[in-house]
Amino acid sequence: MGFLPFPPSTTPAFQRLCLFVLFITLSFIPEHAFAATRHYKFHIKLQNVTRLCHTKSIVTVNGQFPGPRIVGREGDQLLIKVVNHVQNNISIHWHGIRQLQTGWADGPAYVTQCPIQTGQSYVYNFTIIGQRGTLFWHAHISWLRSTVYGPLVILPKLGVPYPFTKPYKEVPIIFGEWWNADPEAVIAQAMHTGGGPNVSDAYTMNGLPGPLYNCSAKGIDTLKVKVKPGKTYLLRLINAALNDELFFSIANHTLQVVEADAIYVKPFETETLLMAPGQTTNVLLKTKPHFPNATFFMTARPYVTGLGTFDNSTVAGILEYEPPSHSTSLSIKKLQLFKPLLPALNDTSFATKFTNKLRSLANAQFPANVPQKVDKRFFFTVGLGTNPCQNNQTCQGPNGTMFAASVNNISFALPNTALLQAHYFGQSNEVYAPDFPSNPIFPFNYTGTPPNNTMVGNGTKLVVLPFNTSVELVMQDTSILGAESHPLHLHGFNFFVVGQGFGNFDPNKDPANFNLVDPIERNTVGVPSGGWVAIRFLADNPGVWFMHCHLEIHTSWGLKMGWLVLDGKLPNQKLLPPPADLPKC
Repeated sequence: MGFLPFPPSTTPAFQRLCLFVLFITLSFIPEHAFAATRHYKFHIKLQNVTRLCHTKSIVTVNGQFPGPRIVGREGDQLLIKVVNHVQNNISIHWHGIRQLQTGWADGPAYVTQCPIQTGQSYVYNFTIIGQRGTLFWHAHISWLRSTVYGPLVILPKLGVPYPFTKPYKEVPIIFGEWWNADPEAVIAQAMHTGGGPNVSDAYTMNGLPGPLYNCSAKGIDTLKVKVKPGKTYLLRLINAALNDELFFSIANHTLQVVEADAIYVKPFETETLLMAPGQTTNVLLKTKPHFPNATFFMTARPYVTGLGTFDNSTVAGILEYEPPSHSTSLSIKKLQLFKPLLPALNDTSFATKFTNKLRSLANAQFPANVPQKVDKRFFFTVGLGTNPCQNNQTCQGPNGTMFAASVNNISFALPNTALLQAHYFGQSNEVYAPDFPSNPIFPFNYTGTPPNNTMVGNGTKLVVLPFNTSVELVMQDTSILGAESHPLHLHGFNFFVVGQGFGNFDPNKDPANFNLVDPIERNTVGVPSGGWVAIRFLADNPGVWFMHCHLEIHTSWGLKMGWLVLDGKLPNQKLLPPPADLPKC
């Protein structure tokens, strides 16, 4: 006999009353009651990995390269225990997670925490609030993110559909870079000599360089995405490369962009897309209705605007259709292989047109809450510069100097203790100054003939914001040592990209063209080469929040700064106390 919800003697009216009371009760259970707590364990360990005929010992999570996929739902609590078994200090950043009130779990070393030392562990404890989509996690100390990275997939709440066609299958593709040398030695040498760093030897998709490189096996070293005809696939694309923006395309296929940086966008179709390091893009791939008697290259190569050397190579994966049941494996190997056409390496026109297509959904379910009024305006120059050569040596930077990079001509120096700890425990005087300039100290023609003096100032300065300050920030590229696109990443917030343009920003004319209705909302934005970008955000998250160029060499050179958002008055507007296992410096 089946389960009876009511005894046979009860009347239908009583049963209806009980069901009504149950419905009302469930209606008042808070949403987080359906959320889960998910536990992960990250063992930071060395692993021998072979690519391009080079076997080397690399720092990994759980021996995997790339690292494991983290999956959660909107509303879930994540507890990720990181245990350090290597000689390097380590910290992990959950790129794009807001970390509301949990700045201690954000991850950048010497900003929100001291790094996890050898033999030590730390539990990153945070809740995913109001976010869903594709993000990623990566090491946030020195250049360790070259091998320590992986996808972070946030599914919608149970029962909440995507605002686009439900995909048949989801496929994460994470782009990276491979060095035959040790990337820690590469950056150490660059910082010692003052010159540009040696570039990577290959780009990778899911850790694989593909068949276009010397000594890269077509079989085991190539990503193959196997699909069925007549289906819709969701590709979760992540640019985890260190120093390169990337074009991506699949031969003979159109992609529909539906999300960027874990924010749904107004869908649009494109043959090629562009992603800066730190950016993610979700696309729908509609496969051909019948077996196409062909295979298709998926390729990525850099978009380059600067004057420095770069890895001018192409990573390729293969889109493979499941053959009809009567086909033989021999006939599959003889299929024609189509290759996509990617834009020219310096195609800024394509880059501009692509980024201009990105718009927030801005509907009732997913509104674009663009700050309409502004409490504080900031104007930051971002670009390269120089430092004098140290210790009477001859340096390999411009005219015998050392390369540097700066925001408002301040090259940021990380302290020896964590900024957030210094703030929280009232020890800021010894660690940072709260007087980061709101505007350039010495204005000049930013995109015109550069000044003769390219030296930067050095310091550890923060912008201090009262809770709930509405901020407008214009970031201006400079022509010092060459104009260049800079992907700026802001921790702890999403922001709205309300405007962008080329040349010098004009505060009298340009704001009239700002999009305050449906601008793209994201966590990483490219400052156009020789141009500017304007963003707005609400400082509703207490803590110290790092902002830096996601080209790792520029971060190493000092293109970084921090925002200190003070506590609000209410309990849910205050930074939570630090966890007991917070690493010590």
